[in-house]
Amino acid sequence: MIKISRFRAFIRKHQKSAPVVFFILGFTWDSLTLGSIDRLYDQIIICVYLLSLSLSLYLFNLADDNKWKETFLERYEDYFPLAIQFFIGGLCSAYVIFFSRSVSFTKTVSFFIILVVLLFANELLKKRISNKYLQFGTYFFVNFTFFTFFIPVLVNTMNTFIFMISGGISLSSTLILVTFIYGKSPSTRRELNKTKLINLILIIYASINIFYFFNLIPPVPLAMEEGLVAHNVEKENGTYTVTYQKSGLFSPFDDETSYTPGDSLFIFTSIFAPADLKKRVNHHWQWKNSQTGDWETSDKIEFEITGGRDGGYRGYTYKTNILEGKWKVDVTTNDDMILGRINFTVVFDSTNTNRNLETEVF
Repeated sequence: MIKISRFRAFIRKHQKSAPVVFFILGFTWDSLTLGSIDRLYDQIIICVYLLSLSLSLYLFNLADDNKWKETFLERYEDYFPLAIQFFIGGLCSAYVIFFSRSVSFTKTVSFFIILVVLLFANELLKKRISNKYLQFGTYFFVNFTFFTFFIPVLVNTMNTFIFMISGGISLSSTLILVTFIYGKSPSTRRELNKTKLINLILIIYASINIFYFFNLIPPVPLAMEEGLVAHNVEKENGTYTVTYQKSGLFSPFDDETSYTPGDSLFIFTSIFAPADLKKRVNHHWQWKNSQTGDWETSDKIEFEITGGRDGGYRGYTYKTNILEGKWKVDVTTNDDMILGRINFTVVFDSTNTNRNLETEVF
């Protein structure tokens, strides 16, 4: 009991910085323990975190009404905001881990910006975690992100319809929690304008959907693990032997690929997908016309992936008679959501003297 009292006194003394510390602790812990969205352990952890966050919000908001006075929960009231921060940090760290599996960092940068804003929001707002708009707005964001992962894994299908279903479930569950707490807590009713809060949640909902449809957020839970421009790909006994031009000292800025006219050029990709999830993807080959400045489609080749392999589903496409100049290959789903992009510049080399080739087995 003495130790608990000392810890409570320490928390009260550092109440301004403690929530941020607990946020970072949650973030760091999951960075070290979580790995893949299709692992049962990871699924249980993020489910527990979301449920615990919901419970913590309920306990924290009713504490202002002395709901827990003269109950065993009263002694833990100082820890409720810390629990909120810890579980938000834990959920956000899990999402960063899952998103970071994508090679195309530019397509996830908007999500990382949101996470950074979320990380420092408590320092920017005077009331910090006691700000109920911040509480419920953040809750909806992590709730929505959770269901965009969990529902596709649960039903072994992912498409725009499933994304919309995930958003609908998240929106409904958040509004139910908000309404429940609002009805139970007089202090919450005094501090909150319910219409204003619902409008805030709807704005976040619309923003995430806009990000999704403009390809600012990748189609989770799919992610591109590897993307290579190769001079040869051979498949034998379930393994792929890939020969590619080794990058220079200033990789990834050195994107030149030597090419002998008449040869084939390959695009090799490895795409992560949860177990039992099947999806058709495309390699969309595009060449930049130096005269018009426009990207012109050369080929769009489709193939199916099946999830469950830690290293990702491997596949390749190839072209012959490649034009010299700038190229890009978008790796997309069949509903045109971008998983990643491979940029390279083809330089003709009929002598094969400028190649620094390396062979790797996948």
